Amino acid sequence: MEQFKGMIYLMGAFTLAGTSVIAARFVSGHLGTFTITAISLLFAILALLPLCRSNLRKTLQQMSARDWVTLLLQATFGIFLFRMFLLQGLLYTSSGEAGVLTGATPAATALFARFLLKEPLYKKSLFGIFSTIIGILLLQGILLPGNALTMNHVIGNILVLCAAVCESLFNILSRISSLRIVAARSLPINPIVQTILVSGIALLLCLIPSLFEHPVLSLMSLGIKEWLALGWYGLFVTALAFIFWYAGIKRCTAYTAAAFSGMMPLTSLVLSVLILGERVALHQWSGGLLVVFGMLLIGGCQVNLQQTRLLSISASK
Repeated sequence: MEQFKGMIYLMGAFTLAGTSVIAARFVSGHLGTFTITAISLLFAILALLPLCRSNLRKTLQQMSARDWVTLLLQATFGIFLFRMFLLQGLLYTSSGEAGVLTGATPAATALFARFLLKEPLYKKSLFGIFSTIIGILLLQGILLPGNALTMNHVIGNILVLCAAVCESLFNILSRISSLRIVAARSLPINPIVQTILVSGIALLLCLIPSLFEHPVLSLMSLGIKEWLALGWYGLFVTALAFIFWYAGIKRCTAYTAAAFSGMMPLTSLVLSVLILGERVALHQWSGGLLVVFGMLLIGGCQVNLQQTRLLSISASK
């Protein structure tokens, strides 16, 4: 039951995260990268603070230096660098293509889990990684004869891939933190409190760079649509998605999280067509399907393996 609840939380987290590409498209031409991140984080913190003031104070008193380092790394890779690369990439590539490219997250997570967590890598996972790589190459048009992308387009796609790698590192760091808490038999940090702390650290990282983007003048020129996009980015993409994420990763493995991270590209691609009216070429749909197929192979293999382990443990009792 706990694993099933974790899967529901992860699906919600990555579905909301997939809308970040759409929300960012509405404001990326009006605000600087770090200003968008800083304002959205401020909205998230202000919305969550009234929900856990006493719990936050108690957690701060109990945290060790190691806990702060863990949160700093999560904030750096999961928010600061992820959004920096994604928002910069959106200046050069389409929202639909950027959304699909975030589907590289499962493959990168599988590789990091193998080398950092020493998790076994099975044939299905290898096929999934291969499918993801072919999908990305097809999406880029590299495998198509006579289909040359502009240098700016390639740079934009590379930046989005860097965002996917940062998301993968965040997944692994979160799982390492959960395993350490279980091994130490200590109480995990409340998901809302953890979201506030990670968001607060990321906000501090964004403050100085955002000052060079003339944020006050830029914010004064925004319309209602742009403010609504910022509000969505802060309240749903940041606050609610991270609460779901921390609640889910405590109950599931890194590979299971990698499987559900495929909801990001799927959500982004569909919303890019429905809301932004972007056209997606046949080779892009094909590349996207290969990325999603790779995600299913990687995640499905590990979920089945975990179920087998649980059955073996139950049989031995």
